[in-house]
Amino acid sequence: MTDAYIYDAVRTPRGRGRPDGGLHEVTALRLAALTLMAIRDRSEIDTAEIEDVILGCVTAVGEQGGCIARAASLYAGYDEAVPGLHVNRFCASGLEAAMLAAAQVRAGVGDLYVAGGVEMMSRVAMASDGIAMAVDPVAAAGAGFVPQGVSADLIATLHGFSREDCDAYAAESQRRAAQAWEDGRFDRSVIPVRDVNGVKILARDEHMRPETTVESLAALKPAFREIGEGMPGFDAVALLKYPQLERIDHVHTAGNSSGVVDGAAALLIGSKEAGARLGLSPRARIRAVARVGSEPTVMLTGPVPATEKVLWAAGMQIADIDLFEVNEAFSAVVLRFLQAFDADPARVNVNGGAIALGHPLGATGAMLLGTALDEMERSGGATALVTLCVAAGMGAAVIIERV
Repeated sequence: MTDAYIYDAVRTPRGRGRPDGGLHEVTALRLAALTLMAIRDRSEIDTAEIEDVILGCVTAVGEQGGCIARAASLYAGYDEAVPGLHVNRFCASGLEAAMLAAAQVRAGVGDLYVAGGVEMMSRVAMASDGIAMAVDPVAAAGAGFVPQGVSADLIATLHGFSREDCDAYAAESQRRAAQAWEDGRFDRSVIPVRDVNGVKILARDEHMRPETTVESLAALKPAFREIGEGMPGFDAVALLKYPQLERIDHVHTAGNSSGVVDGAAALLIGSKEAGARLGLSPRARIRAVARVGSEPTVMLTGPVPATEKVLWAAGMQIADIDLFEVNEAFSAVVLRFLQAFDADPARVNVNGGAIALGHPLGATGAMLLGTALDEMERSGGATALVTLCVAAGMGAAVIIERV
């Protein structure tokens, strides 16, 4: 098989996912197109060379609906012969787009792709496209459906993570993210967003709260206790699956869960031959990828089996990985990863994560891949592993190695 390489990675800053957020005036179409333009302009490639544009987007309705990848390609001025593909693997959609691009390159079906994702959570409400598992009573009962927040609290209860543990992790994420921006660690990848007149709208992630402390987080109320213990009583559903528990401890709040934000990201992925032809230098090789299904009630434990699977595919051990990007959907997700692998916290999410920076659903996986790439180069690391938990009980992981 032909190896697949990453040649470039860009992302927008993350804007607060509210009407007063910095990116609210921008449509998903334009935001995605801006990242495609940046990939084209930075690499100085003829877009007719690109085989396909693959973008993740989770809530694909309204102005995010249809095949946003094709629409964004045309909006960005790409050659009209370049098609587009929209993918949805919930939170891992942006990573899935990159995985599909790499698979196509490795199989010899085209040698140059643009992959990434977009989500405008301030303009298109999460779950406004419907949730089949939740609204169909047969599916909901059979799968043991509960909302993700209850699943996160279930993970914490099962594995012994206290409210203090989750708040301490969240405070550290905020500290690391603020330090990363202060040190300029995101400068290579983050492109400022400008309006149609060229006026800069946003150049920096705006969800961060660097003043956060464990004490300030302790004052927040549990976000999922009411839907768990009250009506509709999702705790009872979860306890049917886990009868060994007396109750579920509701430890997650708005402060130790991922932020609702807007954002987009894109990567240029291709073969070594394509890079040589176009005068591009590869930055990393995509060594292995993995996807898994996991138990749908606890739902968010997928990073553990996905990591085990991708390590097996690469012929590696956990000790062989220099850096980890584990999506901070909730504190307990990362705490469980650290516990399962006895991983060094100093090598996991070293620049903060979605608790501090936010989680633009369809774009996050692609953003994490770019963050891992930049950090490998900054720190001199040779390998990085990126993984995300996924709604409905799934997980995805990618290992990259620096060239």
